[in-house]
Amino acid sequence: MISADAIRGYIDLIVLVLLHDRPSYAYELAKTIAAVAQGQYAIKQTTLYSALKRLESMGLVSSFADTSESGKPRTYYRLTEAGAARLNDKLTEWEDTKTLVDRFAQRTPSPDTPVQP
Repeated sequence: MISADAIRGYIDLIVLVLLHDRPSYAYELAKTIAAVAQGQYAIKQTTLYSALKRLESMGLVSSFADTSESGKPRTYYRLTEAGAARLNDKLTEWEDTKTLVDRFAQRTPSPDTPVQP
């Protein structure tokens, strides 16, 4: 299981990626995150709603009222043009971050190796 601390900085990226495909509502997003995570991460509803509100206040997503397939009224979220641009920036940043962390992770010193400043 991946801790919430490890994933915290990437919640916005995850939401933007999912909304890039199509508009969605919070419960559906949470189900999709759980399915993709395959048990390695479970997002809390408060975390997801906070992210959606933050992204909306930044103009990266917009919300609209609609009815779900089950007939229930829902608040849907969709990616804005600014959100699509931010998504591209965040994906580039993720690749750079992953490359940097991999450099450290792949360099596993032995326990008796002194750490150099």
